[in-house]
Formats: sequence, structure tokens, C-alpha cells
Amino acid sequence: MTSQHPSDVLSPVEPPQAGAAVHEKGLRSRRARAILAGGLVLGVGAAITLAAWNDSEFATGTFSSGQFNLVGSVDGLTFDENPVGAPAAVTFTAGFDDLAPSETVAAPFVVHLDATTTDDADLTVASAVGSGTAEAELTYGVVAVASVAACTPTATGTVLVSPGTALDAVEAAPLPSVPLTQSVDGIAAGADVFLCIQVSSSTTLAQDTDAVGLWEFEAISN
Repeated sequence: MTSQHPSDVLSPVEPPQAGAAVHEKGLRSRRARAILAGGLVLGVGAAITLAAWNDSEFATGTFSSGQFNLVGSVDGLTFDENPVGAPAAVTFTAGFDDLAPSETVAAPFVVHLDATTTDDADLTVASAVGSGTAEAELTYGVVAVASVAACTPTATGTVLVSPGTALDAVEAAPLPSVPLTQSVDGIAAGADVFLCIQVSSSTTLAQDTDAVGLWEFEAISN
């Protein structure tokens, strides 16, 4: 008897399942129809897209600076520019050139904004410089008064610098100020501001000494 090994026994090959092939074909067909349908939907969506209308408006502006000019006068009649290199020489009351100890003299100085100025301003005593052998023996103060004639050694008014201030000093910030007004018609200058500079000597003022004071009056537009 001839023996047979298990490995020699061949299993019959099963034929393809006809039903499975039909099922797979049906799936592919439905997928294709779904893709086509999706393509049709996308195509319709693209066909009804609308463009947006737009329009613009533009604006422009031209800008110009104004004008600003402060002028001064020692008598309230003749006004001019008085820069640091050519300051106005104010006229003090009698005795300024022959001071004795504990005396006070005064001098008016008038300022205003000229007719071309286009802004109001505030006026301050911005700086002070003293020099000379009698500098340490002199103090000063500045007040705003009503007129040139109102400027006397004992005058009172709006204080810009307190009496007794060293000849080379000003008030601590913020600096006291008085208002300056611009021209109302562009023809006449702004209103005058009358300043009174009062200088006093100490009780220890030595003979044959002298001093020079230089004051800066600054207008700041507002």
C-alpha cells in the first residue's frame, strides 16, 4: 500500500465568487456617481459667485505756520526788537548812578505782541545775569503795573520776580507769568504789558562799585 503525505494532497482552488464581484462593481459605480454629483454641485456654486463693488473718496489739507513776535520799549512809545546782543537800556529813577546802602530804584519796560502775531502768549522773566563789583550787593524784583508812570520804587502789582532776588537769579519753576494778547485786527499791536524792574542795594554796599543786570523777558505762545 502506498502511503500519502499530507503535503501531497492539494486543496481544490475555489472559483471567484460571482456575487462579490458584482457587489464591488456596484460600489465603484455609486462612488463615481457621488463624485460626479459633487462636481456638479461645485460647478453650480462657482457659477453664482458675485463680484463686490467698491469706490473711494480722498481728502487733502494744506497747513501753514502762524507768526509770533515780541517787541519792547523803554518808554511805551517806540517799540523795537531787543536781542541779547543789543538789549534795551532801561532808564531807572533818580539815584541809580549814585546808590547808597538800602536804596531802591525802578525802571519801566513795556512789551507787546506785534500786529502780525497770530497767537496769544504768556510772559515770564526767563533768565537774569549779573556782573560787576557790586553784583552781590544788589537784588531785584519785577512786577506788572498799569502804566509807565505807575512804575516807582514802591510799586506793587502782579509779581513776576519777588523783591530781594539775587541779580543773577529768577523764580523757581513754574515761572510766574502775565498774559499777552495778540492783535484783534492784524493792524494794531496787541495790548501793552507794563513791567517795573526794581533794584535795591544792601546795607553793606561799598563805595565806588558798580554792577550790570541783564534780564530776559520771554513770551511763550499758547
